[in-house]
Amino acid sequence: MQMEELLKEVALSERRKKRMDSFIEEITDLLQSVPETPVVEHMEPPDSVDLIGSYPLGTCIKPRVSVDMAVTIPASILHPMDGINQRYSRKRALYLAGLAQHLSTSPSVGPLHYSCLHGNRLRPLLLVTPLGKDSNSVVVRIHVIPPPDFLKPSRFHPQKNNIRTVWFTGQNAEQESGDPPTPQYNSTVVGDHLPRSHLQFLSAHSDQCPAFREGVALLKVWLRQRALDQGAGCFGGFLASMLLSYLLSTHKVGKTMNAYQLLRNALHFLASTDLTENGITLAKNPDSKAPSLHEFHSAFQVVFVDPSGHLNLCADMTACTYKQIQHEAILSLQFWDDPTLDGFQALLMTSKPLIRTYDNVYQLTDLVKMQDSCKKLSLLGSLMDHGGNYVLAVLPFILSLLQRGLGDRIRLLVHSLSPDPEWSVYCEPPMHRDQPAVSIGLLLNPERALSVLERGPAADSPEAAEFRQLWGSRSELRRFQDGGIAEAVLWSGSSTCQRRHVLLEIITHLLELHADIPESCVQFVGGQMDDIIKVGKKECTTGEEESLKVVQCFDDLSRKLWQLEGLPLSITSVQGAHPALRYTQVFPPVPVKLAYSYFQREKTSRALVPHEAKRCPHYITPIKVICHMEGSGKWPSDSLAIRHIKAAFHIRLGELLRNQHDYTIRPSPTHLDDGLVFRIQVAYHREPQVLRESVTAEGMLIQRDNAEAQTLELETQHKPFLNSTLHGLQQQQPCFGAVCRLAKRWLAAQFFSGDITEEAADLLVASLFIHPAPFTPPNSPQVGLLRFLRLLSTFDWKNNPLVVNLNGKFAACEYTEIKNHFLASRDSLPVMFIATPNDKNASIWTKEGPSVQMLQRVMLVAAESLSVLEAQLINPSQKPDIRVVFRPPLDIYDVLIYLRPQQVPMLFRAVDPPKTTGFRGTLDGDEASTGGTFPVVDFDPVKLYLSELREAFGDLALFFCDPYGATVIAVLWKPKAFQPQPFRTSLMNARQVEVTEDTVVTTVPNVEAIVQDFQIIGEGLVHKDGRLTFDPGNKVVQLPYINYMRQMGAIFLNSYTNSPICCPSRAAMWSGKFVHLTQSWNNYKCLATNATTWMDHLQKAGYHTQRMGKLDYTSGGHSVSNRVEAWTREVAFLLRQEGRPVADLVGNQSTVRIMSRDWNTTDGAVQWIRQKAKPSVPFALYLGLNLPHPYNTKELGPTAGGSTFRTSPYWLKKACGL
Repeated sequence: MQMEELLKEVALSERRKKRMDSFIEEITDLLQSVPETPVVEHMEPPDSVDLIGSYPLGTCIKPRVSVDMAVTIPASILHPMDGINQRYSRKRALYLAGLAQHLSTSPSVGPLHYSCLHGNRLRPLLLVTPLGKDSNSVVVRIHVIPPPDFLKPSRFHPQKNNIRTVWFTGQNAEQESGDPPTPQYNSTVVGDHLPRSHLQFLSAHSDQCPAFREGVALLKVWLRQRALDQGAGCFGGFLASMLLSYLLSTHKVGKTMNAYQLLRNALHFLASTDLTENGITLAKNPDSKAPSLHEFHSAFQVVFVDPSGHLNLCADMTACTYKQIQHEAILSLQFWDDPTLDGFQALLMTSKPLIRTYDNVYQLTDLVKMQDSCKKLSLLGSLMDHGGNYVLAVLPFILSLLQRGLGDRIRLLVHSLSPDPEWSVYCEPPMHRDQPAVSIGLLLNPERALSVLERGPAADSPEAAEFRQLWGSRSELRRFQDGGIAEAVLWSGSSTCQRRHVLLEIITHLLELHADIPESCVQFVGGQMDDIIKVGKKECTTGEEESLKVVQCFDDLSRKLWQLEGLPLSITSVQGAHPALRYTQVFPPVPVKLAYSYFQREKTSRALVPHEAKRCPHYITPIKVICHMEGSGKWPSDSLAIRHIKAAFHIRLGELLRNQHDYTIRPSPTHLDDGLVFRIQVAYHREPQVLRESVTAEGMLIQRDNAEAQTLELETQHKPFLNSTLHGLQQQQPCFGAVCRLAKRWLAAQFFSGDITEEAADLLVASLFIHPAPFTPPNSPQVGLLRFLRLLSTFDWKNNPLVVNLNGKFAACEYTEIKNHFLASRDSLPVMFIATPNDKNASIWTKEGPSVQMLQRVMLVAAESLSVLEAQLINPSQKPDIRVVFRPPLDIYDVLIYLRPQQVPMLFRAVDPPKTTGFRGTLDGDEASTGGTFPVVDFDPVKLYLSELREAFGDLALFFCDPYGATVIAVLWKPKAFQPQPFRTSLMNARQVEVTEDTVVTTVPNVEAIVQDFQIIGEGLVHKDGRLTFDPGNKVVQLPYINYMRQMGAIFLNSYTNSPICCPSRAAMWSGKFVHLTQSWNNYKCLATNATTWMDHLQKAGYHTQRMGKLDYTSGGHSVSNRVEAWTREVAFLLRQEGRPVADLVGNQSTVRIMSRDWNTTDGAVQWIRQKAKPSVPFALYLGLNLPHPYNTKELGPTAGGSTFRTSPYWLKKACGL
């Protein structure tokens, strides 16, 4: 049923067909009326105009429909020898240009463009579109073809030459018989003779099989989703039709099969048949001069012979492209047969762009360098064969070279298909160097991809010379541990992060050595993403080595805990409950060496504590470890008594670890901090059950679930179990941890980490590895992040649970059970529902969030981030700034609280870290050994401040912050909280009284008081320079016109004035200099009249400039008394000025023009823009108004500052959107 709906969606409607038929008929009449021109520009009407291709066959699909039309050149224009030296191709192009000139005179034809058939410059096309709404949805492609049987196909045998070297090079050759064969050129000429016969052949098979057209349509959709149906060497719709015809003619599919069966059998054939070794043919009785399959294989990499027996339909396809098709077919069949997957969605509804499909993508830029490659490799014959297209000429050699060099490091190598160029008929065609960069995609073999050693053959073996020839000077003899001496190549890289660039090093070395392609022409797409999660300062690492060290330390601690002697109860298990122990902590804990003098000391334990007068110390992460004690009758049945027993165990464990292993410890009633630092928490398996038990008044023991029991169970049972499971996944998929770290860094940077927990994020990433359809499991961080963003933005969270089959424990039937339970209980389940084998029905990791609104926000930002990131990565013309998707948009929030960087402990982990973060109590060198003073653990003022804000104002606002080094907290008011509430003395916290016209007393939040509380609570952490700001888009006060200006222009959220006084601030703005440089301290002294301003710089750069209205940045505009007044005015002025602004109303509801001087200035500005500003010249206009300038408020006294704003009731109403 899904496929039926898809076929209806892509099929052309009858109404659209009628419009297209009308346009086609009009174009046909125009082509048949081509006038005959003089001999100099020989032009005659075509012999015939016929429809060919998918439209008459009935297999074309939406959205963009191409109608192919064959125009036959009159025989009188051609000559029998035109097959030599591109004569036919050039006459074909000239005739096409004549058709374009004729069609351009028609008023019903839209803009005309040229293109090429599958990128072949010798097969140009004329693209004709209608005027009106169909111009973007349909295009008529005009092919110029010769008369039938004009040139004998035997003359264009793949092993014959039809491009003479003397003609192509313009130089004399010693003998013409040495010219190389030109199979590509020959197939081009032969192919132009056969479109009509191909249509007849396909129509005959289509008539025999009722589902043929629908089967072709499905196969075309499958190819389109994989970007295999367009460009040079593609597997287009025509080949798809020929493939189904082959399957029908060889009885590999039945005539009665439906479209679904035809598609499945076609994919099975592609998956099981290697056309690079065993070609196929549609020719049943070819003539004696037709080439054999062996001869075709000697000339082409992929062989599929047409019904005539003379044309290889895959002549321009590389072996890599066909291997890609095979790989996709194999994957599709695997997913199709998996009952737990939605095969339809994976196969036909999911696009697979190169950058999201392959683990590593490299781009070859500056394609003009490939001309040098052709010279170095002596590819003159290939260059002649491809009509001078040096990119297509050298590409097969490059692919073969890389395949040899990368060897078993990769599972598949593919390349992008150059799109068919398009250019206006009035413009020059693009050069070969103007083609998009060639992208090379790799599917990696994780076991070998990052190896730094390439071991070659033994020194005395015959293959050693070939190995040295391949690797050049990088090859050297090495002795191995097994005693053997062999050729080898050693690449650089000690950390996993560095080893990810080994493949780039191999590719650049091979291309430079063998093809003269410099290193600067090779770009590793997405390689910069490692910078986002770098851990090491000296050595480049992305957390793998640090995570391994944490795990090793945990294993050592676990062994020591098991071996402890002197405990009253034995330990039954020691389990990790921290992301670092499953390799997914964004920034894994790193041991540090502390400078004890930087800290203060606790009086009793002498442990280190932060110093109030210094920067916040380096953040040390506690790694939680759950230590389960054996069950025994000695355990009490009272929850309070259990907690006391656990506290005693913490003390005892601390004493034993200190005495037996010299650990530095700090016991507490709930946990025990130790070592790296590990936080050991004793657990008793029956404690959650005890917490659920209660005794009724009648003495009955009952069980009731509660939040405390759930939290304890989550911390001591579910988290350790998830930790061990995901640790196992990391062992199977080495890239899992890096993808988790990158994904969670994005969530944190976009302020989503408070809604999507670490465990939920890890499960989302795990699903990419366990259920990768339609992809393979990611083997690089960058492709993992792209797929993570795709999953977030496209998954149907409302109607489907995300099932993560950890360890493969779910059977197929259980998927159905989970789905049925989900649909039956949807309203009571979390918005984001994640099911695992240990949590099928509750989704415990997403119970607390995200909310519906936050999930919609996550999906929206993920979709936009994916779009921006992929657009940046695939554009080699500019250096990508991948950090842009990690920078949150701040203009949507109501209040921004800026923090002092000195008190942000993880400042150096920020998306855009400062160059220096200052000394924070750590020293260079190895970390301290055990037995030292206990450090400051888990001290994060930002986290504590956030906790206080949420506790105090959580009912009024949402608070967002990036926990990794952000210096801003974003606040979003809750709309419901600002609805007026009845007055109650018990509900006046952070509220103020309002009395309506009907004398109804209500309360609303007191925004000013709340914002002041933000500052008071954050004393020492929040900036004191006024950087606690309202955004113009806030929801408390509606400012529609200000918001309109914000949307249409630009907004600067991180800017503030250099001076609180009028003229000095203007002087700073116009000069671009600080106040201490302008020496403008008050309104008396500003800039000199001849001072250089930013507008002068723009004028010098060619801008048309103008300044109007109030400027007031030069000296002389104010009296000397202003200077005296600035120093003598009483300080109380500053305090009174901060009161609420006062409106000085002028006129009434009909008064539009007040401050006539400002209106006249504004009219002049509008007139200047209309009359003086020119679209061809950039302009800059500064308009200064007096109206927004505050005036003195009389009731505040003569020395008070200005806080009165002059307006009229008309504009006051307008400004508030009333």
